[in-house]
Amino acid sequence: MTQTIAPRLRTLVLLLVAAACALLAGAGPASAHAALTGSDPREGAVVDTAPAQVSLTFSESVSTDDDSLRVLDPKGKRVDDGKPSGTGGTTYSVKLHAGLPDGTYTVTYQVVSADSHPVAGAYTFSVGAPSETSVTVSGPSAGGGFVGGLYGVGRYVSYTGFAVLVGGAAFVLACWPRGSGVRVLQRVVVSGWLALTAATLLLLLLRGSYTGSGKFADVFDLNLLGEVLQTKPGAALVSRLLLLAAAALFIAVLFGAYDKREDEEKRDLTFGLAVGGSVVAAGLAATWAMSEHASVGLQAGLAMPVDVVHLIAVATWLGGLTALLVALYRGPADTPVPALAVRRFSRVAFGSVIALVVTGTYQSWRQLGSWTAFTDTRYGQLLLVKIGLVAVLVGVAYFSRRWTAQLAEATPAVAGAAAARRAEKGAGKASAKAGTKASGNASAKAGTKASGNAKVAQKESGTAKAAGTTKGSGTAKGSGGSQRAAQLARQRAAVDAARQKRQRDADPNRFGLRRSVLAEAGIAVVLLVVTTVLTQTEPGRTEEEAKAVGGSSTAASAPSTGAVTLDMPFDTGAQNGKGVVRVELDPARVGANDMHLYVERPDGTAFDIPEVKVALTQKAKDIGPLPVAPDHITTGHWSASGVQIPMAGDWEVAVTVRTSDIDQVTISKNTQIG
Repeated sequence: MTQTIAPRLRTLVLLLVAAACALLAGAGPASAHAALTGSDPREGAVVDTAPAQVSLTFSESVSTDDDSLRVLDPKGKRVDDGKPSGTGGTTYSVKLHAGLPDGTYTVTYQVVSADSHPVAGAYTFSVGAPSETSVTVSGPSAGGGFVGGLYGVGRYVSYTGFAVLVGGAAFVLACWPRGSGVRVLQRVVVSGWLALTAATLLLLLLRGSYTGSGKFADVFDLNLLGEVLQTKPGAALVSRLLLLAAAALFIAVLFGAYDKREDEEKRDLTFGLAVGGSVVAAGLAATWAMSEHASVGLQAGLAMPVDVVHLIAVATWLGGLTALLVALYRGPADTPVPALAVRRFSRVAFGSVIALVVTGTYQSWRQLGSWTAFTDTRYGQLLLVKIGLVAVLVGVAYFSRRWTAQLAEATPAVAGAAAARRAEKGAGKASAKAGTKASGNASAKAGTKASGNAKVAQKESGTAKAAGTTKGSGTAKGSGGSQRAAQLARQRAAVDAARQKRQRDADPNRFGLRRSVLAEAGIAVVLLVVTTVLTQTEPGRTEEEAKAVGGSSTAASAPSTGAVTLDMPFDTGAQNGKGVVRVELDPARVGANDMHLYVERPDGTAFDIPEVKVALTQKAKDIGPLPVAPDHITTGHWSASGVQIPMAGDWEVAVTVRTSDIDQVTISKNTQIG
């Protein structure tokens, strides 16, 4: 039966690793956490004169440097004065050179959001009239390429290591104290510590390149590393390394002094280890909460401790599940996982699920903000996948609890047999020890061991020839007999261990529990991957807010769709005759187009006027003017659909604004259409 389980286990692990790689590969740098919500000049705008500066507004505060915001002329030459300056908490501007000629200018931005993720994008605006531009935004960028992929793997390994470290230690301390002496459990917890430590060092080295150039060579730039250490994410990673040093001391005590104590003495040490371990685990979880999603946005003071509880609950459940799975499959046959330990873990896991539901509900509300965000945003869609995986995991855990109950009923007989084997083994050790002490020299010790082992061999094979080697055979013969006896003893121990393992695995209740726990662990691996991808995805609330003001970070970084926005100041000379009319033509191509006109006062408030008309003219081909009569929609807003553009080229857009019966003015701008 066990021979068929091992290949299945290896196959499942390979499939889960492949699924993890596929999901991580799909998490690209477009998943930003600070969205570009506005710009001046606007994307695609055509202005009469060159602006004195370019301003960008984000959904949250960002970190900038000298190259964060750049403005390039049509030939690709930089025309800004350098480092951006903050003007309104979330608005950042950079001054432009004076006397810029007409043409199309490209604005590129590369910043780091408050929750430590890079945000990059580009757009264009024109002065006078659009022109051809040789600027291409390509090459390594923040959060992408090989460095971005490696950083994503490092994040996944760090979450996995944290879960295995915290959950494995909690399983030993709270569910199976005797497990502190089981070698495979020791390896699980130590492996979690090593994985988290290595991943933290990797993330610290990659951080500068990840948020900057994206070049792998910059990983070894010590100056860049020094800059990273001065940032909030860098400080969080260094703090994590210091806490991991304390975790190493905790592991040494747990698998050292604690394992050597008797049961009565263990009770006194358990409380201290529980308190110290909880403090270290909470500190490690806080290094994520204080530098990522929870640290920005709504109710950050409440969100950070909630995030700490959420991470610890995940680690206790999934890491404990890993420890239980390894103990069931790889644990020694003479020390099987007792049903009491499984029942204790079942209660701990149930409490963790309750904590996950409560904290996860709050986090979902905070990051989504609306029901529609579940389906309309990538964050919401991933969250639905996560919720589904948790539901399946809870369902599988229900079957594990049933197997646990059945295993508990069959435990007394198994425990009695195990106790008898331990007593027999202890008696054998005591006898061998007494025989060793009775011998007066090294030769007598060898003879005693050879004689004892020979008797064992005689009982096993029916011959006593090896026993005679201790009398009158010399030193060489005595040594050969001792080696033969030791070999026979090892063979007998291996046969006995195999027999015990077959008896253990033949228990249908334990076999059913192993299968259900294996299924839980498989689902947990995928769940952890989805959770990691979620931490790199723009929250649904931020994405919807960005869409509401005219674009998201994804849209801002994408190539222009061709839509044209023209801002035209007007002054009819009458009282209240000043304002700005904004014309939006979408998609600004040959064929049918949608046109929107917005009329605003100089202070930005919308207001109505008696009449507004538009005419389109292409003087080079002697086409037009083509009149457009938009319909009034609401205060300060007119719209016309199906506006036909017969030919691509440079078009003049003339707008006639009438503010009274006799006061009107016609203003115009040229723009490239098609």
